[in-house]
Amino acid sequence: MAAPQVARLISRRTHALPGQLHVTELFFEVPENYARPEAGTLRLFGRKVTKHDRPIVPLSDSNAAEKEKLPYLVYLEGGPGFGNRAPQNHALTQVALNRGYQMLFLDYRGTGLSTPIHADSVLARGGPQQQAEYLRLFRANNIVRDLEAVRLCLTEGLDADKQAWSIFGQSFGGFVSLTYLSKCPRSLREVYLTGGLAPIKRTAEEVYAATYKKVIERNAAYYQKYPEDIPTVRRLAEYIQASKDGAISLPSGGKLTVQLFLTLGIAFGVHGGLDVVHSLVLQLATDLDHFNHFTPASLAAIESQIPFNTHPIYGILHEAIYSTKQMGAPAPNWAAHRVGKTLQPFSWLANPATLLESNAASEPLYFSGEMIYPFHFDGTAGPELARMREAAELLAANEVWDDDLYDEEQLRRNEVPVYAVSYVDDMFVDFEMARETARLVKGIKVHETNGWYHDAVRSKSDEVFSTLFKLRDDCID
Repeated sequence: MAAPQVARLISRRTHALPGQLHVTELFFEVPENYARPEAGTLRLFGRKVTKHDRPIVPLSDSNAAEKEKLPYLVYLEGGPGFGNRAPQNHALTQVALNRGYQMLFLDYRGTGLSTPIHADSVLARGGPQQQAEYLRLFRANNIVRDLEAVRLCLTEGLDADKQAWSIFGQSFGGFVSLTYLSKCPRSLREVYLTGGLAPIKRTAEEVYAATYKKVIERNAAYYQKYPEDIPTVRRLAEYIQASKDGAISLPSGGKLTVQLFLTLGIAFGVHGGLDVVHSLVLQLATDLDHFNHFTPASLAAIESQIPFNTHPIYGILHEAIYSTKQMGAPAPNWAAHRVGKTLQPFSWLANPATLLESNAASEPLYFSGEMIYPFHFDGTAGPELARMREAAELLAANEVWDDDLYDEEQLRRNEVPVYAVSYVDDMFVDFEMARETARLVKGIKVHETNGWYHDAVRSKSDEVFSTLFKLRDDCID
C-alpha cells in the first residue's frame, strides 16, 4: 500500500448524551481515489465517544487533555454498504469506555453520512464504464486507506506508542480488518473479530456453494418450527404470481415478485430470524383473509427486510468482496445465481414460472439467504438499483481488480494480537472457510461456538464481549 495520506478534519461538534457519553461528531476529507488524489475528494463521518464525567472537583486542563490521549477502539460495521448506529444504541460503547478506550464509529465511504452512494451520484460520473470505475473505489482496500488517513489525523502529535489503535470488525468489518492487518499491521494494537474471518482463499462461487448448504439447513429448521407455514408460504407465492405481471408494487417503487419474496430468508441467519419471517408470513396471510390483498403496512414491512434500495453498495459490491487480484479468480459473474439455480430447492432462480407447478401443497418453498441476484437490478428491489444496473453488470463481469485485499505472507508472520469469535452455524460466513483463514493468521485466538448466530454481537452482546475480552486478558492454561 502506498504511503498513507492524512485526512483533513473539516469540522467537529461535541455534545453530552444520556448514559454519560461525550460524543464528538467529526467530518473528514479524503481523496476519492488515492492513486489520483487530484481527482477529487470524499467526506467521511465519524463519532468519537469518551466518558462524560462530572467530577466533584473540575478537571484541570492537563487532566482533561489526557482523555484525548486514551487508546482508540474503532468499530467496523458489517455489510458492505451500511453506516453505523448511534453510539448510545451500540452495546460495545459502554463496554469499551469502561475498559479504558475511547470509541470511534466511522462510516465507511459511501455509507451513512460519509458521501453516501445513490443513483444520482453514480450516474453523474458518465456512462456505465465510468460508473463502474467509480464504484470500484468503495471496496475494502480504500476503506483501509481511509482508516489510515483518519488515524494519522486523530493521533497527530501523540507519543509513538499511542498512535496505533485497536479495531473491532463485525462480519464484513472483519473482512476489512483482515485487509488492514495485511496492509498496515504497525498501525494496529489489537484486532477483534466477530463472524468476520473472511474466506480469503476462496472464490465467490466456492463461498456460495458452501453457504447454500447452511441456508437449506435453516429452511428445514424454519419449517420444522412452523410447519403450518408450508401451505401458507405457497399460498402467498401463488397470490403474488397471480397478480398483474406477477408482481405487486412496493411503497418505494420496487416490485414484490415471488423471487423477491423468497429472498426474505436472509433473516434466517440471525437470532430470532425464523420468528421474524413467520411473523411476516402470518401478517401477509392475515391481510389476504381480511382484505384479499396486502396492506401498505405489510408491504413496508417486507421492504424493511430487503433494504438494498437504500443501501445500494450491498447489492452492487456484495460479490466483489470475494474478488482479489492475487487470487486470479474468474469474474464473480453473479455467482450466487449461477450456483443456486443448479440446486433443486432454489430451482426458482432458473425458472420462477415452474415454482408453483407442483400440486403438492405439502412441499415447502425454500427461501434464499444472503445472496444478490440479477433480478435485484431489474426494478424488483427498487428504482435505485435499477438505475445502476449497467454498472453492476460490468462489475459482475470484471476479472481484473486493482489491488489485493489480503497479503497471505503478512498474515502468516503476523505479530498483532487477534481475538475472534467464529460461529459453527453461521449462514453468512462458512465456518470451515473461517477455520481455514484462522489457521493462516499467526497468533490468532479463536472461540468457536454453535450456540450463537452471525449477529450475536448485537443479540448476545454481553456474552460475546465477555468471551472476546477473556481471550485477550486471560493467560494460557
